[in-house]
Amino acid sequence: MERILGLDYGDKTVGVAISDPFGWTAQGIETIHRTDTTNLILTIERLATLIKSYDVKKIVLGNPLHMNADKGERVDKTNYFKNKLEQTFDLPVIMWDERLTTKSATRTLDEAGVHKSKHKAVIDKIAAVLILQGYLEAVNNNGGNELG
Repeated sequence: MERILGLDYGDKTVGVAISDPFGWTAQGIETIHRTDTTNLILTIERLATLIKSYDVKKIVLGNPLHMNADKGERVDKTNYFKNKLEQTFDLPVIMWDERLTTKSATRTLDEAGVHKSKHKAVIDKIAAVLILQGYLEAVNNNGGNELG
């Protein structure tokens, strides 16, 4: 089986998750902090290290649609990032609906007893896990057939 990288892309951070080798579960790896929101070089360099380290074969990127499925400015920025990923790594990048993942991540942290002051440090990583886990479950419920 192949490893899949899950990403929650934001202006200031990128949450990162990885699948297990069998494609059943997603685990959070880290949150990449972006100091220059207009420059992707350091983000791409860090992702290159992770992709090589985990032998990633596919990327699932959260698609930040509005609740009514409209596309806003955030979608345009994410699509730009998607194109950069495809050009740099020559890997398929699957866009996956990320609506409600941050809300779910917040609820998960609250239920785990994590103090609100510590949410910011891990919220994007948890959101990446939820994005990737959603994709993995959909693939597994589809008989293992590719989606996206």
